[in-house]
Amino acid sequence: MTDDQSYNCAVELTLSVIGGKWAVVVLALLKEGVHRYGALRRRMPAVSEKVLVQRLRGLEASGLVSRHSDGGSPPAVEYRLTPEGESLIPILDALYAWGVQRAARTGAVILPPAPDRLTPAGPPPAAPAPPGSA
Repeated sequence: MTDDQSYNCAVELTLSVIGGKWAVVVLALLKEGVHRYGALRRRMPAVSEKVLVQRLRGLEASGLVSRHSDGGSPPAVEYRLTPEGESLIPILDALYAWGVQRAARTGAVILPPAPDRLTPAGPPPAAPAPPGSA
């Protein structure tokens, strides 16, 4: 893939390819491995479906993400990083580490991907019984 545009700074080029907030989050999730659309949607509850689809299409057009469909009805669609997308892993790791350090300095809370966050609605699972109470 070639880019015929001119840039005043290498960071400008990088940001023009990886895009904004949600595109980087998609890349970070795909760094963990192959994800289906529904799994991405559940892991990113604050993003609208429209924006997620736009970001996935943009990342695919940029050659950072590949889309694979099994051709079934309904199709099972999976997304994964391409080799070009994988070249961003050190940058994504650095962003992650900085975010963890920033959270520690400021008291921001980073929610872990917990099973109760993966379901769109409903109460959280019951807490396990204390040992010896059964």
